[in-house]
Amino acid sequence: MGVLEWFRPGDYTRVEQLSAVLAQLGVVELRTGVSWAEWNAPGGEAWYAWLLPRLAQSGLRVLPCFLYTPPSLGLEYKTSSPPRNLRAYADFIDLFITRFGAGFDTVELWNEANNMSEWDWTLDPHWFMFAEMVGGAAHWAQQRGKRTVLGGMSPIDPAWLELMFTRGVMQYIDIVGIHGFPGTWEQSWSSWEYEIDKVRSLLDAYQSPAEIWITETGFSTWRHDEFGQMTAFVEAANTSVQRVYWYSAYDLAPELPTVEGFHLDEREYHFGLMRTDGSPKLLARLWAEYGLEALAAQTLPLLRWSTSGRNTAEAAPPYVLITGGAGFLGVHIAHDLLSRGECVLIFDSLARPGVEHNLEWLHQQHGDRLLVWPADVRDPFLVQAAVNGAQSVIHLAAQTSIAAAVADPVSDFNINAGGTLNVLAALRKRADRIPLLFASTSKVYGALDGLVLDETDLRYQAADLETFVYGINEGQPLQFCDPYGCSKGAADQYVLDYARQFAIPAVVLRLGCIYGPRQSEFADQGWIAQLSDCILHSRPLVAPGNGKQVCDLLFVDDLVQAFQLALVHIQRTAGSAYNLGGGPANSASVLEMVEQLETLAGHKAQVTFHDWQHAGQRFYIADTAKFAAATGWCPTVGLAQGVARLYQWLRAGGSAPASAASAARQNNAQSPAVTAPQPVSLIH
Repeated sequence: MGVLEWFRPGDYTRVEQLSAVLAQLGVVELRTGVSWAEWNAPGGEAWYAWLLPRLAQSGLRVLPCFLYTPPSLGLEYKTSSPPRNLRAYADFIDLFITRFGAGFDTVELWNEANNMSEWDWTLDPHWFMFAEMVGGAAHWAQQRGKRTVLGGMSPIDPAWLELMFTRGVMQYIDIVGIHGFPGTWEQSWSSWEYEIDKVRSLLDAYQSPAEIWITETGFSTWRHDEFGQMTAFVEAANTSVQRVYWYSAYDLAPELPTVEGFHLDEREYHFGLMRTDGSPKLLARLWAEYGLEALAAQTLPLLRWSTSGRNTAEAAPPYVLITGGAGFLGVHIAHDLLSRGECVLIFDSLARPGVEHNLEWLHQQHGDRLLVWPADVRDPFLVQAAVNGAQSVIHLAAQTSIAAAVADPVSDFNINAGGTLNVLAALRKRADRIPLLFASTSKVYGALDGLVLDETDLRYQAADLETFVYGINEGQPLQFCDPYGCSKGAADQYVLDYARQFAIPAVVLRLGCIYGPRQSEFADQGWIAQLSDCILHSRPLVAPGNGKQVCDLLFVDDLVQAFQLALVHIQRTAGSAYNLGGGPANSASVLEMVEQLETLAGHKAQVTFHDWQHAGQRFYIADTAKFAAATGWCPTVGLAQGVARLYQWLRAGGSAPASAASAARQNNAQSPAVTAPQPVSLIH
């Protein structure tokens, strides 16, 4: 299995990044373009003189694809034009082999010649010029000791391939390349083997020994369907061909044009294993963790029992739909519902690392009553399909990182506000009205700078007696003061407005700090778990502020009970927002929590503090009286007991570890030098 990545002259940084990514994935085969047009442009020769040796130095086996006529040499002034001198193409390849041939053993001759954007066949209607050009280049490349690939057909067209036989090209071809993009462009696609068999039958008919390679295939996540990308990858990896090149390592930067033009087709920009910011999509993350063999063999539980389409959901009995249900809160709520005999559909993009372990645990506990639909709430059509079969909806799907929201406010808004609007629109379209529980956040109240606080040695506390005794109630004015607070706050208000305008029985639960087992210790995913994990493993930690900031802590079991009671009493709870937290009795500052965890660990923590930029609210304790009055709910798990349970879960292993194959790849990619552990930054 190889990867295809097109580089532009000057992409030095991206080449270095790609080498690291491919090493992590265990990939050594790389297909990349060698533009004849760019070679002739200023700086082009120097670029390739750097690129080819650098790729070889990284241990990559390169398949160079030679394409694009220099416009000044073409019949017309464009890169898809036949050159006026057909032999010039072979001369260029000969020059390239002479200078860089030690770095590759196979050459690919053009790309998608039956595609108008790559070879303008209106200038060569019967491919006579193409056949002479490529046939001559292939013959000479073989004389130079290189194997030859006939540039991939797109679409796969046996009639065009037969034309290459009649033109005499195929006697110099060792490998036939084919391209296909099922689920992205080939919507009427049958199967890879059907397409491969058509080509193989023609090769057999002409007694050609040529191999078949899939020189380009991929799946665009333009509709945020990362699970679809993974299943398309698995299908390609399981074909009978000798080699497959997956397109591509990185999404195309949005400021760049494609061959077709600038954003004329949005699908062109989202084929990467990695996003443009370097973060991995689902396929890249699972490939790195479990390895190609596990993916191709479909041994991952996620591939065995997840559904990637609407058929399973539509055929299932009425279910409770939990968006974002693979995360920390969702897995506990789902476990409770399934234990009560309910059928649950988890609708989750699986973007957060490790959530597949939560799903595996749920499936082991509850079997087929758990349905999993890997999908993103930004896709309104899939959301509608999931909502159609639901008896109630618990909407947890969200982007929860404040740092990520600051870095990319548009994505944060599209997920948190846009995704919530998609859920609300789907509920509105139903003929009946079903309950919706929405997980909002205490961050809708902003930094709470107006609170007058007293300061002790270990914490801040409210100077106002009523706030000191009860906490902050729902009368506190809303104040959206960062991108995350804005997106969640907008969603919060839309839910309440849809409840008023369209009679949707919706409840907004404004959550503070929730903690408990199965909470990830990754940054931005639960500061109690993060702090606990660092102290458990004696890792240094950098915390924001001075450590005296206070919040109330609610154990996840009590949150599950709150969600259950909100549904049971939906006639009373609908149309309102409620603050949910542990209350004053279960509040703690960072310093107090450090002391408690040091006692559990039996050693001192390595904690330092920095400025207030990311410290958040200095004081937030929820007054839960309104929700208690509506449902009879109150927290039952005390702070000391709950923190001890989380700590013991982490000490017993916590999240499932990466596979042995992943660990081996990571070890091979690391420098042998031993370095001190880097401090973890705590997000409070």
